[in-house]
Amino acid sequence: MSRLILSSILVLLALTACNQTVEDTRPGQPVKHRQDAFKAMLRAFEPMGVMLRDKQYDAGKFAELSAELVARRDAPWAYFTADTLYPPTKATAAVWERADEFEREREAFFAVTDALLAAAQTRELEQVGPAYDKVYDSCKSCHNDFKKK
Repeated sequence: MSRLILSSILVLLALTACNQTVEDTRPGQPVKHRQDAFKAMLRAFEPMGVMLRDKQYDAGKFAELSAELVARRDAPWAYFTADTLYPPTKATAAVWERADEFEREREAFFAVTDALLAAAQTRELEQVGPAYDKVYDSCKSCHNDFKKK
């Protein structure tokens, strides 16, 4: 009996250890492309925050990252089509139910990323910090209403 229990536990552990990631199997993989686009933006945005938090501000690198963020910001939005509310999405139905609000959030994000780029081009930390915070707040605002927790 103890071998049966041990075997059962081992099987359960093995199954738990398996990657349980849901794949986007739809034609064109729109959810995967949308998620990849957001991850690419994050790879530009996160290092800026690290620089500011760690007090390691590098004006040239920050300006490059700001430009990269602006260059990548258009990519995810085309993948929010009506038929993309399925796993593995982290978007909520509110994206489509409150499309006008979602569009306002997108427009606000574009405005604050433009302001971040302009601040980065001054190379003045006093302008960069508050501009970065506004982008962060814009992301958080959209996530609060339109992304699953």
